Amino acid sequence: MSNCGIAGRVRPWAPRLLRPRDLLNPRARAPVSLLAGKHRVLLRVACITLIGCVLLFSIAPDGFAQGSRGGKGGQGGKGGRGAANVAVPVAVATATRRDVPFRLQGIGNVEPFSSVAVKARVDGQIVEVNFREGQEVRAGSVLFKIDPRPFEAAVRQSEANALRDAAERDQARSQERRYFELLQKNFISKEAYAQIKTKAQTAEAVAQASRAALDNAKLNLEYCTIRSPIDGFTGKIQISRGNLIKANDSNALVVLNQVHPIYVSFALPEQRLGTIRRYMARAPIAVEATAPEAEKLAASGKLIFIDNAVDQTTGTIKLRAIFPNADNALWPGQFVNVTVRLYDQKDVVVIPGQAVQTGPEGQFVFVVKRDMTTEVRKVVVDRTDGEDAVIGKGLEGRERVVVRGQLRIAPGAKVTIRN
Repeated sequence: MSNCGIAGRVRPWAPRLLRPRDLLNPRARAPVSLLAGKHRVLLRVACITLIGCVLLFSIAPDGFAQGSRGGKGGQGGKGGRGAANVAVPVAVATATRRDVPFRLQGIGNVEPFSSVAVKARVDGQIVEVNFREGQEVRAGSVLFKIDPRPFEAAVRQSEANALRDAAERDQARSQERRYFELLQKNFISKEAYAQIKTKAQTAEAVAQASRAALDNAKLNLEYCTIRSPIDGFTGKIQISRGNLIKANDSNALVVLNQVHPIYVSFALPEQRLGTIRRYMARAPIAVEATAPEAEKLAASGKLIFIDNAVDQTTGTIKLRAIFPNADNALWPGQFVNVTVRLYDQKDVVVIPGQAVQTGPEGQFVFVVKRDMTTEVRKVVVDRTDGEDAVIGKGLEGRERVVVRGQLRIAPGAKVTIRN
């Protein structure tokens, strides 16, 4: 009875198409049932087909390109072998044997041989300035003049005092001689003569004091004319004409620097201290100083000073060299490149530094053989000297090495020389 009732309520299944609005309607129950069976299989097949098409079109260009390149490569195989036989233009240099000086290099600072801050020794007003800023002056040249009139008056006053005291001294001497004669004749007592003698000695001392005061007044008058104590170049004028100045003021009138000769101070690693001291004990060590980007040749001097202690903060030793500097190539405060020449390394192989290349197995050079092909030669660079490299092993001299164009050649490649 119950089975018949259930069967009576079941409706025959009838397929219906999936509408677009049913896909967007989350409450629709028909799309869920339609995905079963054949529809689900067809959907999977369509997705796989779509993915395959996308992969095919993404890979196809590379495959076609490789095929086309392969075809061209097959056709151009003979052309590639022909290109390998083309000589590569390079620049070469010949390895030479010669004596190379052993040099130590550093950065130095130029210092004046002597520097003087000119100051006044008397108070007064500046009435003359007899030089230009930056002018070269000689020792004894007049730089400034202070108003001398007060000091001239002081000299005249001191002269008058000296004359007065000298007259009193002469009178006291004469009186002392007369009283001495009277004492010899026992006309006066010894006490009276002692008083007269004391007055004469006092007058002598007063006269000497007046003479010293006169000398001091004359000296102050000389101080009114300020002269250069050294040969050198003047700096900026700190106090101009018309200003009042004080004796030994904190501000200098001008600063003079002597540059003939001149010092260069520099520092080198402490590991070189023993070598420097050993060669300095044998003979004077030559030093060269060159200003960066200078058009003139390097100035030549000699090492004269080694500091008595190593700077522990930097691990360097301070040195000083002296230079004649006749052409004013060096200037105080300037930074220069310093080269200390210790000795000459005899008969070594030297090539341009740009010829040395670095590879996985170390340093090497390309050597051009007689048949105009290249050969890779391993080398050991002992040291560098400016733009040159001193070769310790690998070359014997007279070999031709490539200095430009190394990136375009390989071992055994044919080259043509174009320097």
